[in-house]
Amino acid sequence: MDHTLTPRARRLALAMTVALLPLSVPAAGHASPMESEAIAQTVATDATPSGMLTALAGVEREWSHISFKVTDHDARVQAMTALADQAGQLASQYPGHAEPLIWQALTLSSLAGLKGGMGALSLAREARTLLETAGRLDYRAVGGAVPTSLGSLYYKVPGFPLSFGDDDKARRYLEEGLAINPDGLDANYFYGDFLFEQGDYRKAAEVLAHGLAVPLTPDRPVWDAGRRVEIRSLLKRAQQKLAAG
Repeated sequence: MDHTLTPRARRLALAMTVALLPLSVPAAGHASPMESEAIAQTVATDATPSGMLTALAGVEREWSHISFKVTDHDARVQAMTALADQAGQLASQYPGHAEPLIWQALTLSSLAGLKGGMGALSLAREARTLLETAGRLDYRAVGGAVPTSLGSLYYKVPGFPLSFGDDDKARRYLEEGLAINPDGLDANYFYGDFLFEQGDYRKAAEVLAHGLAVPLTPDRPVWDAGRRVEIRSLLKRAQQKLAAG
């Protein structure tokens, strides 16, 4: 007997899986329009190609190496530029999938951070557009990277008239990302960083401490170790602020 699922059965199974997942609920008490659209789109999407996942795993490893191991600034800019191009090629090769768009956005965001200045703002805007597109495909892909990354962009870039920075949107997206992935290192780190920047040192310390307590990620050792170093450093600063009163 052929046990391969028909497309209709596969969509039904996926729909049941989506229905069992806890939804990220904004303050209004309803799924955000982007997430609602993404859920409907996900139900109609076939399985993710294994070749795409293999290629993206390579992108992730290279991104981690550049971000946490390469110390020369110019070398980091050059390597991240090449990686952003590679991620963009994957997004073109696998249209209709959120993951390549997310990694293209993450590499562009990292490149913006490396370059700084006004030139970085166009990269940040491009990253935002890619994340919004990815969110309409699968809002929960890559451990809730869409809302977490959008949130980090909204609080890191300047506000109007220079750019699109918005602390209210940042908080909403970061809280959605944490709701999707409560034990995610990035979700806890970026929300903790946002809270620290807002002066909420006690809540920041709680979120960051939780991030350190989550299990290690053995299949992403460079990223895991590097992010934990950043979390420890920020947690120490938050604790110092609290101790100073």
